[in-house]
Amino acid sequence: MSLVLSRPSFITDDAVARAVAAHWLPEAAEADYLPWGFGAHHWRVAGGGTSLFVTLDQLAPRHTAASLEAAYAGAAALADAGLGVVCAPLPARTGRFTVDVGAGMLSVTPWLEGRTPTEAEAREPGHLREVLAVLAALHGAASPDGLRRWAPRVGPGFADELRARTAARPWTSGPLAEEARTALADHGDAITRWTGRYHQLADLALAHQDSWVPTHGEPHHANQLVDAHGLRLVDWESLALAPRERDYADLLTAGAGDRLHAGPAMVELFALDWRLSEIDEYARWFAAPHTGSDDDHTALEGLHEELSAAL
Repeated sequence: MSLVLSRPSFITDDAVARAVAAHWLPEAAEADYLPWGFGAHHWRVAGGGTSLFVTLDQLAPRHTAASLEAAYAGAAALADAGLGVVCAPLPARTGRFTVDVGAGMLSVTPWLEGRTPTEAEAREPGHLREVLAVLAALHGAASPDGLRRWAPRVGPGFADELRARTAARPWTSGPLAEEARTALADHGDAITRWTGRYHQLADLALAHQDSWVPTHGEPHHANQLVDAHGLRLVDWESLALAPRERDYADLLTAGAGDRLHAGPAMVELFALDWRLSEIDEYARWFAAPHTGSDDDHTALEGLHEELSAAL
């Protein structure tokens, strides 16, 4: 999903600080908004000499409250079992890892001193070797209890539903709506082809669930942190049991294909999984009210990028 730069209008920094104080850090005094991440909002909350990294995940269409809780609880269980590559969330006073604040589900992790590699750094051979080692450790770990299983993110009727939605013209929900509608409508045949192939491959994956492993879902450079202890993965909201190829898309484009034992059908499945879910989210974005903000323009660029991709 696109980069979130704008401060959310539906929750204040003070409300975030109060929620963190109530559920994690009683000394929490202030929350500083961070324009980081993909598809979520983040803050640094400090108090009593401690800093926390706070995430607000909104739910539909990607999550339910239960699926998000299961993902973060699963990440914590992996860390507790000794998987040091996990930057794990911290439990709230209730023992749960997410707190409903009305505008979404709040979670926290320790504030870690480190840095995110650039895209160029993430393609360097030495770094790729580290990422391969991290993923091998994750894929070889025992699955935590309650970990959700991957399932197709759009249904078999997605292309037909989208074609019907974009046939109604014009979209008047915001200044970029009609450009988005036109782009989606112009690519209706490709979306139909992608959706059909996606579900063929999903059926194949679902028939071999005995070989599925814990997968991060989005281990790209923006979800990597390099600190004094080495490379760790952050943002575990997509954790799920799945074919290991779910974690390989960025490694393949970075040039690590010769070091992966990846089945081409599953690689294709998860390339389509990403593309179609992104198209779905962008379609929802521009059918909803929007103002033409920087985030909206970034989202429109993302939509055009996904629609122009070739498979």
